[in-house]
Amino acid sequence: MADPLIADTGGLLRAIARRPDGRPSWPAYSRALAAASRVVVPAAVLVEVDYFLRANRPAMRQFVDELFDPATTLDFQPTTEDDVVRAMELDQKFHGPEIGIVDGVVAAVAERLRIYSVLTIDLEDFGPLRVGQRYTQRLQIVP
Repeated sequence: MADPLIADTGGLLRAIARRPDGRPSWPAYSRALAAASRVVVPAAVLVEVDYFLRANRPAMRQFVDELFDPATTLDFQPTTEDDVVRAMELDQKFHGPEIGIVDGVVAAVAERLRIYSVLTIDLEDFGPLRVGQRYTQRLQIVP
């Protein structure tokens, strides 16, 4: 199994997307999700995933079932007050890409849990972002 990772909305949506024949729409994302030893899904990401799957309720229900099934590697992570405060600090520090609250929470949870691999499509947001007390820790973009 690969290292644990934090799931961002876009990466997670690509990882769970399926073609009509059931094959993954984005195989590299699906493989990354399946290979991870743990996949942390921050609560803020779950809310955004729900927004994007509003027209596909069966997919959302299936995802939630898997998210809270102890047999999966998915790990729901409540968003703490400290995560939101840190997200806004990161948003201010790295104002060029305008990180925003969800990406900021993803980075804050990554920092808090010391899991620096992020399943995402947001290269522009996460690429220049650094976390840690001195902003020296890069986030590895997966896949």
